[in-house]
Amino acid sequence: MSEQNQPRGNYFEDLEIGYTVESVGRTITETDVVLFAGLSGDYNQIHTDAEFAQENQFGERIAHGLLGLSVASGLAARLGFVEGTVQAFTGLEWKFRGPIRLGDTIRGCFTVVRKRAVPGQGGGFVFFDVAVLNQRDETVQKGTWTLLIKGRPSPSQ
Repeated sequence: MSEQNQPRGNYFEDLEIGYTVESVGRTITETDVVLFAGLSGDYNQIHTDAEFAQENQFGERIAHGLLGLSVASGLAARLGFVEGTVQAFTGLEWKFRGPIRLGDTIRGCFTVVRKRAVPGQGGGFVFFDVAVLNQRDETVQKGTWTLLIKGRPSPSQ
């Protein structure tokens, strides 16, 4: 494999139970919400209608829950810990614990909690506990992501 094609991320063998990495923060903006509504087609009034949203339990518009999950995925990608080694995002268990408000800055914390080798796939499944926290260190989303990660190539490859 040429140096140019060498993955930056960790191989299955490198990701030990307890390995933890935390992302930088990313502020959720009005533009994020508007663009996500257009992309997803989810124009629910709690996200898009300021007058309507004043009457909800949060008293204001909030970001789409799936926008938060999508941003968390992007934050994980920016960290590079599985860049070039992830083969598939195969599973997700997810809880939406609190609102993400416009102007909130969220970050992701990713911890390896389990692994299962799959030699026939050339690597294995890595299970990550993921928490999305806001600037007040409140967990607004959390769950488990399952990724299929490449194994380390043999020296002859």
